[in-house]
Amino acid sequence: MRLVLDTNTALSGLLWGGPPGRLIAAAEAAKVELIGSVALLTELRNVLTRKKFAQPLARRGVSHAEIFEYYLALVSIAVPALIMPTIPHDPADDMILATALGGQVDMIVSGDAHLLNLKSFQGITIVTATTAVGHLDRGV
Repeated sequence: MRLVLDTNTALSGLLWGGPPGRLIAAAEAAKVELIGSVALLTELRNVLTRKKFAQPLARRGVSHAEIFEYYLALVSIAVPALIMPTIPHDPADDMILATALGGQVDMIVSGDAHLLNLKSFQGITIVTATTAVGHLDRGV
């Protein structure tokens, strides 16, 4: 199963675990393939350097650079497809859709209401991390 994790989902999994963390662990165990793009990885790298994440990083005993490199090693880079603007309230979310389409993924995993309200994009299902873990557990 090929997945794109939005930045907040990846961040949540890296710092706090839970269902997003299970997806990252599944990628480490080669049970899923995580797909990203340069733009999405750049966004994650920048978010990890925010002061508010210093404490969660310290609790895990890692630097923002170390956790980013860990995630980067799990992600296959895709070239985002060219798409028409789709989410007018949050145009940055269009990069997630473009990356998913370019990476030919099975699912987009997000907690973002703008994405989840779409339910799917050009045949790609958009789900929460909990739903994606359920698919993984059922071997879908």
